[in-house]
Amino acid sequence: MTQVTAGPQVGDTAPDFDLEADDGSRVSLQSLRGKNVVLFFYPKDDTPGCTREACDFRDSLARFGEMNTELFGVSPDSAKSHRSFREKFDLPYRLLVDEGHRLADAYGIWKQKKTFGVTYMGVVRTTVVIDADGRIARIFPEVKVKGHAAEVATAVASLA
Repeated sequence: MTQVTAGPQVGDTAPDFDLEADDGSRVSLQSLRGKNVVLFFYPKDDTPGCTREACDFRDSLARFGEMNTELFGVSPDSAKSHRSFREKFDLPYRLLVDEGHRLADAYGIWKQKKTFGVTYMGVVRTTVVIDADGRIARIFPEVKVKGHAAEVATAVASLA
């Protein structure tokens, strides 16, 4: 298993991407220039922690919209899985498909994990805030879900 540990740091130019979204559209960082971007990387659709995080961001979405910010969830799940997850929980933002975990690799968050003594590779729950110029403004590593959406909104507000 290859473990990617280094990723971009605050102040660096954010790694560009062009990914399929759950609705079939393509989303690239380049196309979002001029807006703040929040990428919240999560391990798996429709699991307890990921659902709570996604719903907390859903419930805070108006606040992000007021701050010229686009919000995206990102996981290795398929577009079909993302569509089901988005519909089930009425998520008003798009979910990006990172099936080959290339974006997670580029951001240094595809790492070795261990659960119940089993070691495997996966996404470490991380949120990245990218400013309107395409630079990384804030990284929230190893996110604890409770209160996280509000914490990210506060960080985005500080960019104004």
